[in-house]
Amino acid sequence: MVDVVEGFAPFGAYETWYRISGSLSSPRLPLIVAHGGPGCTHDYVDSFKRIADLDGRAVIHYDQLGSGNSTHLPDKGKDFWTIGLFLDQLDALLSHLGIGDRYAYLGQSWGGMLGAEHAVRRPKGLKALVIANSPANMHTWVSEANRLREALPPEVQATLLKHEAAGTITHPDYVAASRVFYNRHVCRLDPWPKEVSRTFELMDLDNTVYINMNGPTEFHVIGTMKDWTIEDRLPLIEVPALLISGKYDEATPEVVRPYVEKVPGIRWVLFEQSSHMPHVEEEARCLATVSDFLKSVEG
Repeated sequence: MVDVVEGFAPFGAYETWYRISGSLSSPRLPLIVAHGGPGCTHDYVDSFKRIADLDGRAVIHYDQLGSGNSTHLPDKGKDFWTIGLFLDQLDALLSHLGIGDRYAYLGQSWGGMLGAEHAVRRPKGLKALVIANSPANMHTWVSEANRLREALPPEVQATLLKHEAAGTITHPDYVAASRVFYNRHVCRLDPWPKEVSRTFELMDLDNTVYINMNGPTEFHVIGTMKDWTIEDRLPLIEVPALLISGKYDEATPEVVRPYVEKVPGIRWVLFEQSSHMPHVEEEARCLATVSDFLKSVEG
C-alpha cells in the first residue's frame, strides 16, 4: 500500500484540492492526472492512482476549479472560464507541490486538450505527455458525436430530437435516451463503476463549468470551446507522447487523428474492448500501458 496525502493548494483567492498517491521523493517521474469535462471531477479517473503501486511513482489527482473538492464559483460566466484559467491553475499546483522542474502529465478527454495546450508552450519541467481520449478540434468532435448518434435506435433518436426541440433536455426520457449513447461510447461497463457514476452525480449538482465551456450536451457544443482547435500547433510538442483511445470511443479515430499525424514521435494505443474510459473498461492493460510508457521515457 502506498502513502496517500490530500491537501489544498492556493490559487489566487481560490483553492485547488489535490491528492498524492505515493511519494514525491521517488526517483520516478511524478504523474499529474487531469480529469475531463470541462467540469467533471477526479473520481472517474481515480483508477490511475494504482500506477503508484505498479511502478513506485507518485500519482497526483486534482479537481479543476469549479469541480469536485476545489472552489466552486456558480455565479461566474463565460468570460471567467477560459483555457488560460486552467493552465494557470495547473502551473500554480505544480509550483505548490515543488515538481514544476520534472513531471509527467496525463489528461483524459478535456484534460488531454488542456495537456496539449500546456505542452505546446514547452514548459521546461514537462518530460512526458499522455493524451487520453481527447479531441484536437471541437468541430470534428461534434461532427463525429452526431455521426455516432445516427447509429442509435430510431426511437432513441426520436426522443432526443423531441426534447431538444422542446427545450426539455433535463426530462427523464431525454436523460435515458442520452444514456444509450453513453453506454455505447462513454463507458461500456454495466453497471458503471461507482467512481464514474459519482462524477456524473456531482456534475448534476453543479454544471457551471460544463455549461459555460461546452454547452448543454455532447451533441450541442455552444460554449466557449465551440471553435477550439489545437491542430496547427501540435508540431510544437517536443516531449515523448502517448495517445490512448477506445475502439468504441466518442473520440473516434477521426477525432484523434491530428495527434497521430502531427505530434512528433507520438505512440497510439487503441483499446479494443473500450469506449471513452479504457482506464476502467480495460483497467489493467491501460494502467500497464501508461506505466510502461513512462518507464521508457525514464530510460
